[in-house]
Amino acid sequence: MKQEKKRNSFSGSIGFVLAAAGSAVGLGNIWRFPYLAAKDGGGLFLVLYLILALTFGFTLLTTEVAIGRKTKQSPLTAYGKIHAKWKPLGIIACLVPVIIMPYYCVIGGWVVKYLIAFITGEGTQAAEDGYFTGFITADIEPVILLCVFLFAVAFIVFRGVNKGIEASSKVIMPLLLLLVIGISVFSLTIRHTDEAGVVRTGMEGFQIYVIPNFEGLTVQRFFTVLLDAMSQLFFSLSVAMGIMISYGSYVQDDANLGKSINQIEFFDTMVAFLAGVMIIPAVFTFMGREGMEASGPSLMFVSLPKVFAAMGKVGNVIGAMFFAMVLFAALTSAVSVMEAVVSSFMDEFHVTRLKAAVIETVIALAGGILVCLGYNKLYFELELPNGAVGQILDIMDYISNNALMPIVAIGTCILIGWIVKPKVIIQEVEKSGSTFGRKSLYVVMIRFIAPILLVVLLLKSIGVLTII
Repeated sequence: MKQEKKRNSFSGSIGFVLAAAGSAVGLGNIWRFPYLAAKDGGGLFLVLYLILALTFGFTLLTTEVAIGRKTKQSPLTAYGKIHAKWKPLGIIACLVPVIIMPYYCVIGGWVVKYLIAFITGEGTQAAEDGYFTGFITADIEPVILLCVFLFAVAFIVFRGVNKGIEASSKVIMPLLLLLVIGISVFSLTIRHTDEAGVVRTGMEGFQIYVIPNFEGLTVQRFFTVLLDAMSQLFFSLSVAMGIMISYGSYVQDDANLGKSINQIEFFDTMVAFLAGVMIIPAVFTFMGREGMEASGPSLMFVSLPKVFAAMGKVGNVIGAMFFAMVLFAALTSAVSVMEAVVSSFMDEFHVTRLKAAVIETVIALAGGILVCLGYNKLYFELELPNGAVGQILDIMDYISNNALMPIVAIGTCILIGWIVKPKVIIQEVEKSGSTFGRKSLYVVMIRFIAPILLVVLLLKSIGVLTII
């Protein structure tokens, strides 16, 4: 009880919403959402994503935030507080951010590299073939930039919930939103004539993005799009990573939980949509439909610099704005990932925030250096169960995102839906006298629909289910 009394909390719902939205708006939104939308028929993906966000995503987000506030604990210990025999699920939930943090900081270092390149007017060089590969395979520079990014994240977490996480979110998130909106508007106004004389515009790219394409749509393809949209929600809402349990534990008991969750959903969905508006029209205008097939690092660090270079002098400015926005998004997400681990160490081992943060910084640094070495000294290729070929970063990403996160989400659904029953979450949401707007939907989702969808997603992720 002593531990709980000393626990910090967000000063208000705005602080919580901005911090949680900052966690949700990360690299997954920026480099994965636009690619999936382009690949999966534009508007069809958007419609399915929106439906899932309001049902499936809402269910997982509400559950995790409510678990956090009810137990006033981080993921490592929260599940054990809900039901003593379910503490192992908390261990798995805590493992996810432990695995994610090192490689996320490596990618954060990559973002710093490109931001510096565009700020110093070297955007043209950054667009050259081999620039990205030459950088990530270097011995020293990726490690230095990993340290720069990691120590910036650690500094925010060191400062605590109010002076660190909440204060930084209140500054960074409005700046991020302004940049996202500004780049999106610019992306819609551009026009380009290629070497063959074909004129393409940003508005044409926008139509490809938002208008559903049902050409060649089969039942099998529909389920592929559905599962793509569902897997994206993990990234978009930061669920099944222990993050929302940690942030939920800092929410005051008199806060309107339902209202805050609705605001997080809205903020995240808006930024995810705008990420597509920023990227798809610009890539289509300068690279055609073929350019829209890139995803992940190749989209952000190879395709987009070429797009900025093709814009001429203004490209350096837009490129600098874009990578500043990406850096803000990466920072707020990395802070939440680190906080999930730090708060877990504090709750389980009763150590100070400083000590817990130092331990996690050392773990992340060691893991990050290993990831950097995976592109030079320790380079190898391994075929993963889902058919992809990867290095150390890809293996860590696969274990955390494709295997552990669905397991955590399935376990959470079983625990809340069938063991302790949904009333535990419903009572927590309604504790402050607020209404639970989608209560009946929540019960059906947590007990039946979400577990089934999650099992299918897990089987597909680990390569067992190949028909979808």
